[in-house]
Amino acid sequence: MSTAELHWFKSSYSSSGEPGDCIEVAPTPTTVHVRDSKNASGPRLALTPEAWADFVTYASQS
Repeated sequence: MSTAELHWFKSSYSSSGEPGDCIEVAPTPTTVHVRDSKNASGPRLALTPEAWADFVTYASQS
């Protein structure tokens, strides 16, 4: 799947705080793509679903 075909999602929590201070994710069966919502054409991370789950767990404890 090319990155042009990805379906990006932003958290409903992103409306709070500073506008644009959020990330967008595009999950696929083998990869979770992550980008800055302020720079949609900028750099992206590509994580395994396991690494994404670990990150979310860590971030929720902070």
